[in-house]
Amino acid sequence: MRKNPLKAAFREQQPIINGWLAIPSGYSAEIAGHQGYDSVTVDMQHGMIDFASALSMLQAISATPATPLARVNTNDPAQIMRLLDAGAWGIICPMISTAGQAQQFVSACRYPPLGNRSFGPARALLYGGKDYPQYANEEILTLAMIETREGLDNLDAILDTNGLDGVFIGPNDLSLTLTGSASAESQHPEMLAAVERVLDRCRAHNKLAGIFCTSGQAAANRLAQGFHFVTPANDVMQLGSAARTAIAAARGETAPATGTSGY
Repeated sequence: MRKNPLKAAFREQQPIINGWLAIPSGYSAEIAGHQGYDSVTVDMQHGMIDFASALSMLQAISATPATPLARVNTNDPAQIMRLLDAGAWGIICPMISTAGQAQQFVSACRYPPLGNRSFGPARALLYGGKDYPQYANEEILTLAMIETREGLDNLDAILDTNGLDGVFIGPNDLSLTLTGSASAESQHPEMLAAVERVLDRCRAHNKLAGIFCTSGQAAANRLAQGFHFVTPANDVMQLGSAARTAIAAARGETAPATGTSGY
């Protein structure tokens, strides 16, 4: 089976730079995959992407050096299994707030006896190799999103989940629930403490810590802070930023900083 380089990178404490796609396009997915990202995530929660588009995007990413991942829209075993069968080499699952939810998520990603994933790897065999069923449990990456106060309260129990590789902070939702305002780069004391708590507990449990960021510089800051897996904005944000910069340059102006926020 094709090895998952993200797991190897974490073991070697190498940073993982992850692309994030909200636009339903195989062409843009292929472009993203060739830009140097370690992985590229197809976002089925807040992106405008259905399963047919996700399939073509995973196929496109698979033709590049990047590892294909997907964020599901909910902790739904059927959707998780279908995306794995389509060739996602890891799943990011939103709104994990309890150990039970984490266990349900991981179980959908693992074949028996480690989970309850239904057998039928379909396209995963084409991308991963004929021995995919024997090694998928070891290679598929599982990241639970921490986005709620309850998730923070249950963080140790979530991280104790057998087969969970790590957690991924959804900073807008976490900021919203803690401070009443959605801000991916919030400097609110409670949000800062929450982020540090996630880092501390991930270190204690030897689990991967990931977070969504609003820019490359913000991602660099998070890596310096101790995160292993960072997403420097998504395709919508980057497209808007590049357009504003080009327009401002053409007009001899300074590009405005406003744009679509991260999620």
